Amino acid sequence: MPFINVGQENSGPIDIYYEDHGSGQPVVLIHGYPLDGHSWEKQVPVLLEAGKRVITYDRRGFGRSSQPTTGYDYDTFAADLKTLVDKLDLRNMILAGFSMGTGEVTRYLGTYGSERVAKAALFGPIPPFLLQTDDNPLGVPQSVFDGFKDTITKDRYAWFKFFLDNFFNVDEFHGTRISDEAWNASFQVAAGSSAYATYACVATWLTDFRADLPKIDVPLLVVQGTEDRILPNAATGRRIPEIVKDCEYVPIEGGPHNVGWTHAEEVNEAFMKFIG
Repeated sequence: MPFINVGQENSGPIDIYYEDHGSGQPVVLIHGYPLDGHSWEKQVPVLLEAGKRVITYDRRGFGRSSQPTTGYDYDTFAADLKTLVDKLDLRNMILAGFSMGTGEVTRYLGTYGSERVAKAALFGPIPPFLLQTDDNPLGVPQSVFDGFKDTITKDRYAWFKFFLDNFFNVDEFHGTRISDEAWNASFQVAAGSSAYATYACVATWLTDFRADLPKIDVPLLVVQGTEDRILPNAATGRRIPEIVKDCEYVPIEGGPHNVGWTHAEEVNEAFMKFIG
């Protein structure tokens, strides 16, 4: 299994697990919370069939990567991504993220530029700025995130139940677009994540990406379900075309947060058309 070292915590290394398949133009896929790189399983085969090289990896604290108690901020997440990109010497790549992964894409481009990037895609995006403030009235109140952290502290497994039900809009799609087995598989991945990371990542959702987005100088695709309960459209995806010049916004009608699973055909069609 391939790993790349991105740091050290006391006596232990911090290693990122990644997978690298296929050949051709590289496509880097960055997963959402609280899953891992395997959550792209409905996109990877389509990309491979199209002749792309597909790289997935597990964010620190999740999947098979190390579970440190340091580095849960987007500067570090983006630096982890850069270490992987540089090690594999990826060029002319498509950089794509889902949910939390959209933060890595945005901060990477805002910090390191687009020298190695041809295009970028955000699925269920967290930018531009999720927190409600005086200059960001469309954001979500701080009290909501405080409640999340309180729930995680008391019982993170109950939190995952609440989160994943809204992740897939289970009340709407149970038995049609999301099976009990698929839901349970996501729960098991979440339960295997770091307890520390489960809590620490909530604060990262409040990162302000408004200074990063205008620096994106490659074509950008934004795809989001119109019924996203995790990252509301009005506060996130619908605002991005106002900030990024070359941006295509594709709403998935009736879709929940994880449209990559529940509406994979629509998502894959939009993504492949964008890639070209």
